[in-house]
Amino acid sequence: MPELPEVETYVQELKPLLSGRTVIHAQVSWPRTIALPDAAAFATQMAGQQFVRFGRRGKYMLLHLASGATLIVHLRMTGRLYLIAADASPAPHTHVVMHLDNEQQLVFQDARKFGRIWLTSDPSIVLAKLGPEPFDPAFTDEALAKALHGRSASVKALLLDQSIVAGVGNIYADESLFRARIHPARPGGSLRADEVRALRAAIQQVLGEGVASAGSSLGTSGLQNYSRPGGAPGGFQEKFNVFRRTGQPCPVCGATIERIVVAQRGTHFCPRCQPLEPGA
Repeated sequence: MPELPEVETYVQELKPLLSGRTVIHAQVSWPRTIALPDAAAFATQMAGQQFVRFGRRGKYMLLHLASGATLIVHLRMTGRLYLIAADASPAPHTHVVMHLDNEQQLVFQDARKFGRIWLTSDPSIVLAKLGPEPFDPAFTDEALAKALHGRSASVKALLLDQSIVAGVGNIYADESLFRARIHPARPGGSLRADEVRALRAAIQQVLGEGVASAGSSLGTSGLQNYSRPGGAPGGFQEKFNVFRRTGQPCPVCGATIERIVVAQRGTHFCPRCQPLEPGA
């Protein structure tokens, strides 16, 4: 977390705020936040960089610079990237500050310090391992079937594997499997052709709705795992069918939503809509 919808929201909402802006100078207070180059070189190299294009690959933000370099940002669990006024004091857990040419600061805040930033002329060194984008034409029923074929790992674990499909995490995997009526512990290689087709469609549907809702925010105000660059929460949590609804009735059949651990992640499903044994 954040996953594809949250990262896409960041990219789309930061784009009009950062486009054409130039970094005057940068400061790093937690060097490990910078994955590449080292923190001192990052601060030096960011000075004078202008933001020109914006994109996303999986869970990575791609902020393309006029120099040809790319600023790659992975928020991980608690990272935030947002703008504050030049005279404002950065909040606690702010590890990177980039002073801009319009009397604003672009700050990276991360309470748990898992987020990472790369500055590189070759994004493939970070992105090459990723599988297809969920909305890319290359993500077909056939491609997903091939990736799952012969796999004994659970389908939930495989959906979390970014080399299978980029951008899906715990929330959207659970919700996609529910819509496809597939038990999360089923071996990936056990899925029939119709189930693979239903799963691919569900992934696209759920992620599309997540993007349209500006992502999912969990927790209470001020303690949310994710908020948009301007501080507002996402809205997809209001549409959850199973995720974090343990003990509540399934919105489809009324059975009690259960929670198990799959691939070392809390996993939510409906035992009636998603039977472990197909046809049960």
